[in-house]
Amino acid sequence: MNSQNKISLILLGIMFGLFIILTANILFNFRDYGLKSIEQKAETVAETVKHSLTSHMINGVMENRMLFLDQIKDLENIDKLWIVRGDSVVKQYGKGLIDESPRDDIDRSVLNSGISVKKIKEDIFGESSFRITIPYVATTIGSIDCTSCHEAKVGDTLGAITMVMNMNDLKSAGSSTIINTMIIAFVLITFILLFVNKLIGPYIRVFDSIKYVMGKAQEGKYSYRIEEESNPQSKAVAVSINGFLTKLESTLENIEEKIEEFLTIAKKEKVQDPLVDVENTVTRLADIYRFRKTIEHDENLEDVYGRISDVLKDKFKLTDFNFVEADTTKKVVKVAYIEKELHCDAEKGCRADRTNTLVDSCQFKNLCDKVTDDEHQYICIPYSISNDLDFVLNINLGNKSSCEHTKDILPHIQDYIDAAKPEIVSKKLMEILERSARTDGLTGLYNRKFLEESVEKIVNQAKRANISYGILMVDIDYFKMINDTYGHDVGDEAIKVIASTLSENTRSSDFVIRYGGEEFLVLLYNCDTDYIKEIAEKIRIAFASRKISAGSTHFSKTISIGSSIYPDTADSFWKCIKYADIALYHAKESGRNQVVLFDDSLLTDELAGEGAPY
Repeated sequence: MNSQNKISLILLGIMFGLFIILTANILFNFRDYGLKSIEQKAETVAETVKHSLTSHMINGVMENRMLFLDQIKDLENIDKLWIVRGDSVVKQYGKGLIDESPRDDIDRSVLNSGISVKKIKEDIFGESSFRITIPYVATTIGSIDCTSCHEAKVGDTLGAITMVMNMNDLKSAGSSTIINTMIIAFVLITFILLFVNKLIGPYIRVFDSIKYVMGKAQEGKYSYRIEEESNPQSKAVAVSINGFLTKLESTLENIEEKIEEFLTIAKKEKVQDPLVDVENTVTRLADIYRFRKTIEHDENLEDVYGRISDVLKDKFKLTDFNFVEADTTKKVVKVAYIEKELHCDAEKGCRADRTNTLVDSCQFKNLCDKVTDDEHQYICIPYSISNDLDFVLNINLGNKSSCEHTKDILPHIQDYIDAAKPEIVSKKLMEILERSARTDGLTGLYNRKFLEESVEKIVNQAKRANISYGILMVDIDYFKMINDTYGHDVGDEAIKVIASTLSENTRSSDFVIRYGGEEFLVLLYNCDTDYIKEIAEKIRIAFASRKISAGSTHFSKTISIGSSIYPDTADSFWKCIKYADIALYHAKESGRNQVVLFDDSLLTDELAGEGAPY
């Protein structure tokens, strides 16, 4: 039911209620007025009869009173009339010409109480009447002194008159009044309804149309429009709202089209309401923008990876994942970040990077032969960061149930990876530049500048973890002879050979540094004296077995190694390096091609004050 019909029914109900109230009020007032008129007429007749009977008594013609009473009965609307005598009058004068004794209980009640009694008989479809019994009470007030003729006291009831009066005329007049009122009310109600519909109909129809169109808009359907009315005001409202809806629909479409340029799955994710969809998409864009602005201020690539990790954990609720970097130029793959644990040997070859396709064990079990834990499901997603750098996200899943959820959020994750690409490239370049500044160009090992910048970090780590560092100072024996005999190119080759020998015989947690010229420094992480001796001898023997090319000939050389332990040898890291240098000097002086571990017996006054002069 539309609003116009509802309002019409409400108005009709209100007016019908008012009509009922008005009719009831008219009927009640008319009846009350009629009863009062009849009662007043009865009282007038009673008073007239009283005076007439008094006159008959005074004039001694009481025997003629019936003629008078018969004339009173002939008055309009009086159906019955009789008088009755009280006990004192009957005792003094008898019952009268006719039996004027009480006819019923009402007469007797009035004679006993001296109070009038009224009785109304109403019948809608039958006869209606009004009966009143009025007492005549003895009084001496006024022109009539009842005690002069009657043996009675003042206040005694001498008699009573009863009249039964017809009310049909009153009922007929009331019915006529009600019918006329109904006709007038019907005409008035009809006129009001027609007038209201004519006056507010257009506004109500526009309201209904607005309600319908807004309801559709709530459902996300903005293509519906309000029907225009001929009424100028209603038409203006419809045109205004329709124009707004057209602009809103067009704006939403334009926003959606432009947003699709920035997000991976703008089309796939649309909800039923475009406005909600735009809000959700803008929220995603804002989150990604804040993420991008945040990583712009991060100092290094490690911080950026940590930030991506936070997003994966907090926003996407991932708990076990790794980041893998693949240098496409050098064909080197390395694990850049581990969250929880590593479940594959990615550095030996990554299938996702090699094929540049998503690797999903939820579809094909044992898809990648580099996975070391067959109990885990995994998804590996490759991303191209730059021409020479690929990034692989390895997500480890506890079981198959979370596969679908993870694949659903992959486009969202890609949005964050895409936002991070410029910063990854930028910080990767900075990392390369910093590595160039901290590495030796000939050997690719760390240089002395790296050592100087890293000493504080190394010392703090050793103190915090309560670990020691073994320090090896390595030098090629008779290196100057190589340069003098074969030239500097062969000398450089010898330096490359010792550099590769040191790298091959140490761990990834150890540091190999070209300290200067043919001198190298090795920092062995978390070791004791026995391990230092073992590694130092292993390096010495390995280098002695290596062949150094010199044109068409080859030759071998030996090395001398001095060592110390931080913080066992000294509480200063630089002093430990100096002590390793002293041990190296002692190895040179005592025959070369050997390993010497520093102790206090090597510390002479001359050596304590100067560097090793070899």
